[in-house]
Order: sequence, then structure tokens, then C-alpha cells
Amino acid sequence: MRLDDKTREIIKSEVASQFGVKAIVRLFGSRADDTQLGGDIDLLIEPSEPLAHRIQEECRLSARLYIKLGGRKVDVLIKDPLKSLQPIHEQALRNGIVL
Repeated sequence: MRLDDKTREIIKSEVASQFGVKAIVRLFGSRADDTQLGGDIDLLIEPSEPLAHRIQEECRLSARLYIKLGGRKVDVLIKDPLKSLQPIHEQALRNGIVL
């Protein structure tokens, strides 16, 4: 995993603040692979309850993390427990690392 401790703590803190402490955060994509270089931060969030406005919540968390992490690009996906999984969700669940 190519995230330092401070970055991981900021991510976990912001997710807990927005979705509660029971939300699961997974890092996936190039940052989860120690053999790759660069790349943005890709996160899959699994909230403990369904969200009424999933897309707005994804954008809100992404913006908050962008600011807190000094302008680093963060892509946020939220897994809706009431909807079927998309291929990107399946990949993130299969290859992601829980923070």
C-alpha cells in the first residue's frame, strides 16, 4: 500500500466524520499496489446504512479529502447495499485493502 500513516488517518477520520465509525474504507487501484508508481487515491466506502444522495456524498467526501490532503486527487465510490454491484465495485472489493 502506497499511503503514509498520516494520509491513512486523515482518510479514516473524514470517512468516520461523514458516514460514522462503522463505515468501511477500502483503498484500491494503483495506490494499493506497491509495484506501481503515481496515481490518484481510489477509495470504496461501505457505509453501514443506505444513503439517500449517494453521488452528492461521493463528491462531498472527495472534495473534503482533496482539501485535507493538499490537493491530491481522490476518487470516491460508495457501495450502496440496496443496489447490485457494478464491475468497479467488485474489483475494489476483491483487490482493495481495508484502511
